[in-house]
Amino acid sequence: MHFLSEVVHWFATNWRGPSGVLVLTRQQLELSAAVVVAASVAGVGLGLVLGHSGRGGFVAVNSANAARAVPSLALLTLLAIQPSIGLRWGGFLASFIALFALAVPPILTNAYVGVRDVDPDVRQAATAMGMTGRQVLWRVELPLALPLLMAGVRTAAVEVVATATLAAYVSYQDLGTFIFAGLNTQNHVETFAGGVLVAALALVTDVVLATAQRAVTPVALRRTRHAVRGRGVGTDATTVRHPRRMASLSR
Repeated sequence: MHFLSEVVHWFATNWRGPSGVLVLTRQQLELSAAVVVAASVAGVGLGLVLGHSGRGGFVAVNSANAARAVPSLALLTLLAIQPSIGLRWGGFLASFIALFALAVPPILTNAYVGVRDVDPDVRQAATAMGMTGRQVLWRVELPLALPLLMAGVRTAAVEVVATATLAAYVSYQDLGTFIFAGLNTQNHVETFAGGVLVAALALVTDVVLATAQRAVTPVALRRTRHAVRGRGVGTDATTVRHPRRMASLSR
């Protein structure tokens, strides 16, 4: 109880100020948002093109996933020792690059798989209606792939928000500052409070993007998934991205 009272007191005394919770939370959100937006543009764009053309997707996706084997902290350290990168914008650039490498693979993979798995009969029907390749991509394949695509963005966003605490390692001021400062001074209250803040921010991010993912999922597909759960059958990613089912339900 004494420890919890100290945590409450810490929040009460560190909520505002130039290095307070509100300021550092905003800075962590700014970094995370910039990374997710940039990764979404790159990953979704490349994934759509590769999934639509059916060429080079396997190599690109597996290369991106292989890059995830590089620990974010190790990559951040390598970037930080480069003066032209590590000192730019108070550590923002080095943190951005390291987190960008973490965020692209799940977005690219989901975008590619979502478009690639669209039922060929649906593509042929769209072509038979006189649609061009670009129209098929934007008006048929992308809407069908959108739920899985959003799942990739959601995964990447949660990973980025949670991992962005490492930015404090290269002097970027965010919620990781509390964790690193607490570890350096053996202030367990500050370390615990920083961890709680990061966990809460990641949870809020997941809830917000889960709501967005649900909003872009066709109503008929949501009803089918509820029916499957009602029968006690578990759902997995194939339930989300099964294009033939989605196409038949949308007719």
